[in-house]
Amino acid sequence: MEKEINAGYTITDRLSVGNAEFVIGQSESAPAKFVTWKVKKDGKDYYWGHYSNDRLMALEDLCNRALDEVHYLKSLREEQNVGENPTRQNGKKKSVPER
Repeated sequence: MEKEINAGYTITDRLSVGNAEFVIGQSESAPAKFVTWKVKKDGKDYYWGHYSNDRLMALEDLCNRALDEVHYLKSLREEQNVGENPTRQNGKKKSVPER
């Protein structure tokens, strides 16, 4: 597999969540040796770089960013489920007063 490089950083790690990917880039010559980016899966549009000189901090940032995306997607799914069935909330039937 060919090395993937963006802005002089070699991509070393990748996590996919939904339609997004989160990557770590590493460069020995850049002022910050590591960066995490969010990447659109349908292209190679890298954005929202978080820069660091510590690999463990970059790895933690990668995991946190991916987990934030998981939480976001879960909240969207919950909103859709509530919109489809307004009598249910958090998996429990909502009490409706009798008339």
